[in-house]
Amino acid sequence: MTMKTWLAAGALALATASPFVTVAHAEDVKITVWSLDRDIQPAPNLIKDFNALKNGITVEYRQIQFDDVVSEAMRAYSTGQAPDIIAIDNPEHALFSSRGAFLDLSDKIAASSVVKTTNYFPGPLASVMWDGKYFGIPKATNTIALYYNKDMFKAKGLDPDKPPQTWAELLDAARKLNDPSKNVYGLAFSAKASEEGTFQFLPWAQMGGASYQAINAPGAVKALDTWKTIMDEKLASPDTLTRGQWDSAGTFNSGNAAMVISGPWELDRMSAEAKFDWAVTLLPVPEAGAERSSAMGDFNWSIFSTTQHPDEAFKVLEYFASQDDRMFKDFGQLPARSDIAIPPTGNEKKDAALKVFVEQLKYAKPRGPHPEWPKISKAIQDAIQAALTGQMSAQDALDQAAAKIKSVLG
Repeated sequence: MTMKTWLAAGALALATASPFVTVAHAEDVKITVWSLDRDIQPAPNLIKDFNALKNGITVEYRQIQFDDVVSEAMRAYSTGQAPDIIAIDNPEHALFSSRGAFLDLSDKIAASSVVKTTNYFPGPLASVMWDGKYFGIPKATNTIALYYNKDMFKAKGLDPDKPPQTWAELLDAARKLNDPSKNVYGLAFSAKASEEGTFQFLPWAQMGGASYQAINAPGAVKALDTWKTIMDEKLASPDTLTRGQWDSAGTFNSGNAAMVISGPWELDRMSAEAKFDWAVTLLPVPEAGAERSSAMGDFNWSIFSTTQHPDEAFKVLEYFASQDDRMFKDFGQLPARSDIAIPPTGNEKKDAALKVFVEQLKYAKPRGPHPEWPKISKAIQDAIQAALTGQMSAQDALDQAAAKIKSVLG
């Protein structure tokens, strides 16, 4: 074999060894990516690794701020300055998809040997869909469950291996664990007048058989009445109406709440701060045998429809998807895929909790999807606040929310 043919053979082998590696072009195709991710998070690191492949595609990265994502991305799209790829919060996905801002990836996904829709949890996958088509690929995911203080359970005569499984059991446990003399509340959660409040309440409504299209269904009214009972009996702090999930978990970590509803993003902080034995269980259901639900957070990848390089942009997304097994190991985020096992961390409590969160993800549902989700969410937030502050009954508050949502849905 001559040197020339040897080099040619080597180049061919390199090109066929991986779907992401091709023979280098004279000038690389440039793909721009926008995301919130910082240097310790997935996007910049995956991009660095992708660029190291030197496959004829170079990815340029720009970090944007959470509060600016929607306005800046929509402005960039409308002025022809949109990036090729963006990471978008899952409840905002339908806004862009419905307006033609995102590229329909259905055919590309169907032909892909890397992206398989059957590998994803139903909730994250549903969040990238609009009008029966795929307008993105889930980036990562999260959900919520019930953390509880096992030491407090023992002290109050409750079995720490049998946490509450129904709403009635949750109320009963919260009453027994509540200890005003020690500044301990039975439960901590967020009912804040923001997306966090909707994020925490919607699963309760869904477990009661309601949906955002029928937010005043009897099960949702029962859910909000249960929240009202918790607040009226001072089983949760009054500032539940104004603080977010991070602060609620902080109350639990400090020993001032016996239970808290929060997500896997708290695991490292809890492991460092909580000076007691704790565990996690699935969100309680209205009654034994009821359908489960949970909130679903995190971002999706999408390609803007204005891209000049749709094939190359999709190759970048395929590479990102091929690295999903690094999501937790390298970045501490849960992959949106059910076919990827979470590797053990060596922390017994954390590993047990992760199993619960992965189980909870089977029932997680997206908010929407609907292009007017912020308006829908605002109606739900207003109902929560009105009911919990005693301005309206749960039924009247949710009837009002249903009317607002109906006008949004048309």
